[in-house]
Amino acid sequence: MSFDLAGRLLVREKNGLRRYRTVLEGPQSKYVGIDGRNYLSFCSNDYLGLANHPVLVQSACEGAQRYGLGAGASHLVSGHSAAHHELEEALASFAGFNRALLFSSGYMANIGVVTALVGRHDVIFADKLNHASLNDAAILSRARLIRYPHLDLTALEKCLRDSKAKRKLIVTDAVFSMDGDVASVEDLIKLSECYDAYLLLDDAHGFGVLGESGRGVLFTENAATRATTDATHSRQVIYMATLGKAAGVSGAFVAASSDIVETLIQTARSYIYTTASPPLLSHVLSHSLQLIEREGWRRKRLFQLINQLKHELQTLHWRLLSSNTPIQPLLVGDTHETVCISEKLKAEGILVPAIRPPTVPRNMARLRISLSASHQEADIVRLATVLRNLV
Repeated sequence: MSFDLAGRLLVREKNGLRRYRTVLEGPQSKYVGIDGRNYLSFCSNDYLGLANHPVLVQSACEGAQRYGLGAGASHLVSGHSAAHHELEEALASFAGFNRALLFSSGYMANIGVVTALVGRHDVIFADKLNHASLNDAAILSRARLIRYPHLDLTALEKCLRDSKAKRKLIVTDAVFSMDGDVASVEDLIKLSECYDAYLLLDDAHGFGVLGESGRGVLFTENAATRATTDATHSRQVIYMATLGKAAGVSGAFVAASSDIVETLIQTARSYIYTTASPPLLSHVLSHSLQLIEREGWRRKRLFQLINQLKHELQTLHWRLLSSNTPIQPLLVGDTHETVCISEKLKAEGILVPAIRPPTVPRNMARLRISLSASHQEADIVRLATVLRNLV
């Protein structure tokens, strides 16, 4: 039996959908080395510029000396280190929940949460533009999956109202990774409480960037779910955030009520059946969390750069989608044209990725410009000047 893999790859190539890995020759930074050349990068999710921070590099060395390298076992056997435990407690406090649980990645976290909480006779309500990890988690859970139009909470409420399921779970990105728009968290929580549904918020791109001290989407001005006096959010909310983006390191965590976190420890397969992440990374992340909270100037600069980019690109005939986050998508439409623009930018020493189907809908290909606090105003001017010259 032949799967004709070579033929499928050829079709992907002809349609401009084949992807290639870029090999970096040094650390993640605003400038990255590729094949002996330095490029100005707008590709990274290192929103606060912490991925190569000297404090974190030093703490990695300290962590390796103290804890060694590998964890050696899963968390439930003998791999749960004091470094893991201390980080979980710090993350729970920072995010305003009773408890937090570390996962090796956001993908594993979402799969763990969804498959542990719902099953064959339950219903999942999902935004149509959710991240792939949430979609895959829903499929693996075997629950009925109802996808509502992007950010359409009127449609979501109708689906919730019509559902007879005993267990209901709403899953949504907080910041959508390819559009940069933000879910209405306040309204989502009201719906979850009204219809007795759990709400899983994937704040991978908001944690460290949005809200008071970078504490995430639940601490933004329009979220009515600010931590109460007992430092807990609505018991309906399950909060997931990654630690390899704004936090600059690796991994993810889920924060929720004590009962939910304990349920995940006992039943989340992507937590139970995998080796714990290296404890030195948790040691580094504890220092990263301190930098996020203490160095507010990073978020201030980041939002200044976002406003500058919007101003610089307003005369282009390609449309910059509406986003107030470091994710600034420049909508081109045609896949081949998008790839061509990305390649021309690279020839000028600038890296901006071309995002194509199936990551985004057909005819919605775009350049995904990602900003970082490590960028300078001159970097924004340089990018804008090159884009204007391509018109």
